[in-house]
Amino acid sequence: MGQVIGLLGVCLVLGVLARRSGRFPEGTAPAFNVFLLNVSLPALVLRAMHRLEFAPGLVVAAAAPWLLFVGAVLFLRLLGPRLGLSRESVTALILTAGLGNTAFVGLPMAAALLGPSSVPVAVVADQLGSFLVLATLATLTAARASARTELSVRTLARKVLGFAPFQALVLALLLRPFPFPDWLESVLQRLGDLLTPLALFVVGFQLRLKGLWPRVPALALGLSYKLVLAPLAVLGLLMLMPGLELVVKQTTVLQIAMAPMVTAAILAAEHDLDADLAVLMVGVGIPLSFATAPLLLSLVH
Repeated sequence: MGQVIGLLGVCLVLGVLARRSGRFPEGTAPAFNVFLLNVSLPALVLRAMHRLEFAPGLVVAAAAPWLLFVGAVLFLRLLGPRLGLSRESVTALILTAGLGNTAFVGLPMAAALLGPSSVPVAVVADQLGSFLVLATLATLTAARASARTELSVRTLARKVLGFAPFQALVLALLLRPFPFPDWLESVLQRLGDLLTPLALFVVGFQLRLKGLWPRVPALALGLSYKLVLAPLAVLGLLMLMPGLELVVKQTTVLQIAMAPMVTAAILAAEHDLDADLAVLMVGVGIPLSFATAPLLLSLVH
């Protein structure tokens, strides 16, 4: 757990220092974003989904992230405009509050707090939940919000089908009957391992706290949903489901309580959807989640 916190903190700080040093060009963040979305994330998805073993009893863990995103759409589209937020800002909040960092923070946190038995549940919540939401609903939401005119169904479908991580997902499912050779497993792992440090470096590079105060109402709205309201709502639903194993309940709530997904902020930046607000959601949400997630976990019995 300490290693996870240390990695996240160091990468964020390095990104901040890199921007202040002046040694990195202004185009650093967009260049890294393209690499992460088209190389590192597809490599991670291809390897993880090819190896994933899914059990029918884990459908609850897979469904929870979908409910999280749909709830974010309803909650933030209702309250966001009342704070005077633009369409772009509301969508940036939806992307970051509706998607949790279930892979790079959620998986190691689940293993540290709940033990090895929680890892399969956490993987299902991440791969069949968060990632599929990112590749479908979140991509569609970002595309529609960034378009100046209404997009046709064909155009929206093309954006989803052309999303490199989604293509990696389809390829991984098609190749499941065939084992990957060791050299390919190694290559995919090394490329996928770049995602966490580089993504957090980019967040730190883009993080600017000078304009934090005017953003506090929007941040409070997005983070209160992501870190408190949504996990409590999921916990309430799980308590109404008899027969669920405790580890499934605990892991599902923990994954929903994770900080905003780093890749969601990258997706917002790629579509010009208030990237500054999206980065603040991640930069502020990650350290807060280290306190709020264990507290919420303690409520699960």
